[in-house]
Amino acid sequence: MADITRRFGFRHLRSNPTSHIRHLRGGQLAHEGTGLAFWFRPLSAAISEVPADDRELAMMFHARTADFQDLAVQATVTYRISDPTTAATRLDFGIDPDTGAWRAEPLAQLGTLLTETAQQHALQLIARTPLADTLVDGVTAVRERIAEGLAAEPRLAEIGLTVLAVRVTAVRPEAELERALRTPARELVQQEADRATYERRAVAVERERAIAENELASQIELARREEELVSQRGTNARREAEQKAAADAVRTDAEAARRTRMAVAEAEAAGTLAAQQAEATRSLGEAKAAGEAAWLAAHQQAGPEVLQALALIRLAEHLPRIDSITLTPDVLTGLLTRLTAPGTPHPTNAVAENGR
Repeated sequence: MADITRRFGFRHLRSNPTSHIRHLRGGQLAHEGTGLAFWFRPLSAAISEVPADDRELAMMFHARTADFQDLAVQATVTYRISDPTTAATRLDFGIDPDTGAWRAEPLAQLGTLLTETAQQHALQLIARTPLADTLVDGVTAVRERIAEGLAAEPRLAEIGLTVLAVRVTAVRPEAELERALRTPARELVQQEADRATYERRAVAVERERAIAENELASQIELARREEELVSQRGTNARREAEQKAAADAVRTDAEAARRTRMAVAEAEAAGTLAAQQAEATRSLGEAKAAGEAAWLAAHQQAGPEVLQALALIRLAEHLPRIDSITLTPDVLTGLLTRLTAPGTPHPTNAVAENGR
């Protein structure tokens, strides 16, 4: 939309770079072009603004196939007003000199014209095509037919309109019909899925059987090896017992022989010791007898004084140790009395008498 400002009863218009402006003053052309800016009097001016950019028109319409099935067609048409001067003379693109807004709705008229023209060509094609073929090749066929029909439409060329591109986004049946059409395909897919499931289960069962057989074979082999292990352990235990018994027998025989040898040696040693002890006792007796005989012979040859002295020595050897002796007058008196008493034997004579 053009930008219009007011100054002292005049108007100033500034248009967009994509808008074609046509200014008539008193029925004569005053300004024409894109992106214009100029002053004008609102009472004597007639201004048209024609968009010169590319525009897209989305459309949706229903059609019926050769087998009387309803379809919904979604398409988009890209167009451009290639001759703005012609379009401004064929359609009302006039703007208000105070606000710059269109007085009518020219773009809605163009949209209606394009939609009805495209719908007419699409309906002619779909009406002669069965539903199955339309769903398979409908998008391409409808797009080509609409493009060709719009390009060959004389009315569009007369108003300066050029169709740049046509896009068909969808050709779809009604929801119930679409679900019904999907059913066979879904059944086929489900059948393939079931077949794949059955094959997978069969493969799984076969693998499980192989695994079970392997486990059974492993258990059989393990049991056989356990049996061999038990047998080998019994053989080893028996051999160990036999070897231990043989070793114990050898050890017992060796111990008995050793004890026998020790008993014989002890007996021989005891006999030798007894003989030696007897010989030593006999020699000692003979030595004592000879000593006594020599002692008696020596005493017989000694005098009384010697015998008395020996007797005193022997007596002194057998007396207890005396550290100190206290002699009182009473003891000395009694002793002297006994020594001087008549009939008391002389110590020397007593010793000699004992020697005899």
